[in-house]
Amino acid sequence: MKKVLSIVLGVVTVAIVGLVGVVSMQPDELKVERSVTVAATPADVFPFANDYAQWQKWNPWRELDPSQKETFSDNKAGVGAWYAWEGNDQVGKGRMDIRESVQDQKVVEDLHFMEPFESRAVVTLTMVPVGAETKVTWGFVSQSNFVAKAFGLFTDMDAMLGADFQRGLDKLAPLAAAAAIERVEAAERAVAEAAAVPADGVVPVDGVVIGGVAVEGAVPVAQ
Repeated sequence: MKKVLSIVLGVVTVAIVGLVGVVSMQPDELKVERSVTVAATPADVFPFANDYAQWQKWNPWRELDPSQKETFSDNKAGVGAWYAWEGNDQVGKGRMDIRESVQDQKVVEDLHFMEPFESRAVVTLTMVPVGAETKVTWGFVSQSNFVAKAFGLFTDMDAMLGADFQRGLDKLAPLAAAAAIERVEAAERAVAEAAAVPADGVVPVDGVVIGGVAVEGAVPVAQ
C-alpha cells in the first residue's frame, strides 16, 4: 500500500512540476487588438475616445449590467479624466484613467481591474486617416503574472476580449459616421446663411440689391 501511495504521490508531483513549467513558459504579456474602418474623419471619432461621457455610448460592457454603479471625474475629457465602475460578476469592478491624449490621433488609458481579479493594463485607441475614412484601432496590453498565465492556458483571452473590443468598435462606427454627417450639414448651412447676406450688410425687404445699393425699404443686418 505504501508503495502504491508513493507512486501516486510521485506522479502527482511530476504533474504539478510539469504544469508549473508549462505555465511559466507562457508569454509575459497579453496583447489584444481589433480595428474598424469608419466613414468619418479622425476629428469626428476623437471625442468618442477622449470623453468618458461619449465613451458610454459605445462601451461594450455597459449592457452586461445596466444597473452597475458608475463614477466620473468632474472633467470627463482629456488627460486626468477618469471613469470607475462596479457591477455584477460579468463586469466586476475597476477604473480607467486617461494618461495621454493627442488631438485626433490617439488616447492612452491606464486600466485597473480590481474585481473579480486584480490586474492592470494599458489601453490605446488610435485614429489613422485612410482616404476619406478613418481606421480606428483599439489595443490592450497587460503584464501576465503566474495566475494570469495559468488562466490563459484554459481560456483564449484574445478571443474573449477581442470579441468585446469588436462589439464596441461596431457600435462606435455608426456614431462617428452620424457625427460626420452632422458636421458636414452644419458647414453647408453656415455657407448658405453666409451667402444670403450681402457684403454691405444690407438686406432689402424684397431681397434685391441694385448696383450695390439696396432698394427702398431695405433693412440693415446686425454685424
